[in-house]
Amino acid sequence: MGLGVVIGAGATIVALLVRWLPPKASEERYGIDRVFWFVTAVSIAIFAFVRAVILSSVPKFRVRPDDDSDGPPIHGHTGIEIVWTAVPAVLVTAISVISGVVLVQNDRAGTGHMNVNVTARQFEWSFTYPGQGNLTSAQLYLPRGRSVELHLTALDVIHSFWVPEFGQKQDALPGQETKLVITPTKVGTYPVICTELCGLGHALMRTTAIVMTPPDFDKWLRQQKQALKAPPGQAGKTVFANNGCASCHALKAAAATGTVGPDLDKLPAYAKQAGKPLEAFVKESIVDPNAYVQPGFPKSVMPPFSTLPKDQLDALVKFLITSSKGGK
Repeated sequence: MGLGVVIGAGATIVALLVRWLPPKASEERYGIDRVFWFVTAVSIAIFAFVRAVILSSVPKFRVRPDDDSDGPPIHGHTGIEIVWTAVPAVLVTAISVISGVVLVQNDRAGTGHMNVNVTARQFEWSFTYPGQGNLTSAQLYLPRGRSVELHLTALDVIHSFWVPEFGQKQDALPGQETKLVITPTKVGTYPVICTELCGLGHALMRTTAIVMTPPDFDKWLRQQKQALKAPPGQAGKTVFANNGCASCHALKAAAATGTVGPDLDKLPAYAKQAGKPLEAFVKESIVDPNAYVQPGFPKSVMPPFSTLPKDQLDALVKFLITSSKGGK
């Protein structure tokens, strides 16, 4: 018994002193952490008991080198069998009940929550705010202290949305909508990670969740709405920035210097090589990038932006055409 206490104490110290979990940044994380530490406590208790029995049994029941006799026949012990069946059943039931309660609590968005549509594709996330004129962004912007219900879907294969600091995790499935509730509690920038192996670019399928104070979030929304209501050329520049195009492409008008994809200042030349009118070529390249791939660049790197709202798509096309022709 004393040996088990020592082993359990040692395991508990390791569990408590090492920072296993990231900082909490959502209300839902508190319930998830309670489940985690309950399961950890159960595991430590079982580990300590089993290890103590093994360590105490080795010297007590060790067979001497010259002893070749068989051990006494044992036909089982009903009491022990009942215990080792009942105890795991109770523990598993307790874990299931606690987990179920937390899941139900975390699924409640409550009244006044905000909706955000999340689209996953190889290998990119995009976020649309349906209550805000279908504003789109490559980063997830959230107000602190307000529940947000994410509506997730995927355009190709199964992906999985996870922000470690929020705790919640949910798959994004092709042709099906899943939901996830998050209530941010701390202002900051947090990584958004895909945790479902989704192809060669899986490790790079990351973006950020930016939690802002409610006034700053409202200010950001107003600025984005005003920018999208500007003339197509100016609105297109906002769409270009919001959807992360600068991370892969170069475009002087947007001060973009990406080298992963083709140089967008050369779009007229690319359209001529493809044998298509410039506007049709640009639009097709956005919604179906694999229709024509510029020589020297691999296929299936750029995700299709087929879910981009029509007004934003048209503004982006206008901006790219004007910019590539040297317009302002």
